[in-house]
Amino acid sequence: MADAKKDDFLDDIEAAEAEAYAQDADEIDPVEAELDALRAERDEMKDRFMRALADAENARKRADKDRREAQQYGGSKLARDLLPVYDNMQRALAAAREADAAEALIEGVELTLRELSNVFTRHGMTPITPQVGDRFDPKQHEAMFEAPLPGTKAGDIIQVSAEGFMLHDRLLRPAQVGVSSMPAS
Repeated sequence: MADAKKDDFLDDIEAAEAEAYAQDADEIDPVEAELDALRAERDEMKDRFMRALADAENARKRADKDRREAQQYGGSKLARDLLPVYDNMQRALAAAREADAAEALIEGVELTLRELSNVFTRHGMTPITPQVGDRFDPKQHEAMFEAPLPGTKAGDIIQVSAEGFMLHDRLLRPAQVGVSSMPAS
């Protein structure tokens, strides 16, 4: 019986609250309601505007980054195509020295090679010049062959076939080397 009275009491309270809410709803001024709706719309528009500004700034930053990368790395195909010219100039200079060619020929090839190296430097290309005895680094070197060579450790460079090149911070061509495969004793 006590539970029935309690339920009736709760129902009376809910009915009173519903009646009070209905009266409050009647008292809401239509102008105030419209103002609240306009404020909500203004806040939504302000949020959309701020998001659009942030998107535009992010797009500007991305475009700027893409432009810088295009400046730095856009010529990588041309640079890669010039590397055989550099290699052939090196070979021509070595052959001219071995054959005791005319001093003027050797000097001309040296000057041409030096100018080509200067152009590379101006455009951010740096040579990778490993030496015999250096450790093989797969990030900068390409192993052209492996051979056991007494007096060396496995992984030591035993011959340099061609220099490698970096374009700024990217590998353009790895240095081509021969690597010792001498087993540990």
